[in-house]
Amino acid sequence: MSNTLVTKDKLVDDVKEVIADAEALVRATADDLSVKAKEARAKLSVKLESTKVQLKELEAVVKQKTAEGAKETDRVIRDHPYESIGVALGVGLLIGILLNRK
Repeated sequence: MSNTLVTKDKLVDDVKEVIADAEALVRATADDLSVKAKEARAKLSVKLESTKVQLKELEAVVKQKTAEGAKETDRVIRDHPYESIGVALGVGLLIGILLNRK
């Protein structure tokens, strides 16, 4: 699950970078007076604003789901402390055995 969160965080960061680059492009082409450039800049500006809103919504959902997952994990561990310790011990032992085989 943390791999998925890292990937989502990376995606969010990448989208933010693309938005920043696109905004810089819009500002840099502000002096271009051609009709096609104005139309393209207007469309890009609308898309950028829409993407920003969607990105903020996605960030909120990811943060909420992360918090919910952490609370659920905490609840399960508190409800079953010995089982959780046993599972962690077993996983650690298995990883140790696999790493020592190399």
